[in-house]
Amino acid sequence: MGIQDIIEGKKQWRAHLARVKALPPDYQVVYKEIQRYFFKIGPVGLADGALLAGILDFFEEGVAAGTGVVALIGTDVAAFCDDLVKDTPTYADIYQESINEESREKA
Repeated sequence: MGIQDIIEGKKQWRAHLARVKALPPDYQVVYKEIQRYFFKIGPVGLADGALLAGILDFFEEGVAAGTGVVALIGTDVAAFCDDLVKDTPTYADIYQESINEESREKA
């Protein structure tokens, strides 16, 4: 990764955050909770930015339609997030697999 890639990544992230700040306050709170949850569980697809960008698109569509954020995702943010990444490996899964492989190799 070169310096230009880093600069471009920062520009994209700042543009993404500007879009988040343009959401109504209730959407911003829920988005930040989703972001925090994903940073905690570490789905592998999070690194490319498509997951959070897709959620932001979904939220912007909800705002445009006049739908409340609870009507979009329900009352359980964690359950919503888990449904989104249920078939996606997490970094914890990959780490656990590597530990299991090392244990089998030693045995």
